[in-house]
Amino acid sequence: MKNKTIAAWLAFLGGPLGLHRFYLYGLGDMLGWLLPVPTALGLYGIERVQQWGQDDQLSWMLIPLLGFTIAGCALCAIVYGLMPPEKWNARFNKAAPPDAPAGRTNWFTVFAVTVSLLVGAAVLLASIAFSLQRYFEYQVEEARKISQ
Repeated sequence: MKNKTIAAWLAFLGGPLGLHRFYLYGLGDMLGWLLPVPTALGLYGIERVQQWGQDDQLSWMLIPLLGFTIAGCALCAIVYGLMPPEKWNARFNKAAPPDAPAGRTNWFTVFAVTVSLLVGAAVLLASIAFSLQRYFEYQVEEARKISQ
């Protein structure tokens, strides 16, 4: 039986690696295998910033991929945690009764939803702010070059 609390924590902690998808849908899940790609690209963008500085244009396009992936996985954790037990068991535990314990919400589930909301919102806003800041700084630099 697929436990809602475990799925929520896997989505929050291991979501960028696709762990929640593998837990819920098995190793044949294509989205689970694709989730590490934007995660790795975002980490590569962070490495480029450390190596080349913030003026590296490729890095400011890659870093938000990591942030958006983390935020999306936090959203999955919130959706899993807030799903009613009947709907959870109907979707992921088809052979179980609608009120099976695996789909019930407990304090660990509530804590997973709360932490996912806090961290996911912070990462999403930071990714948007970083992207827009670098974009507008790039536009100012280009305008300066044209005016000279």
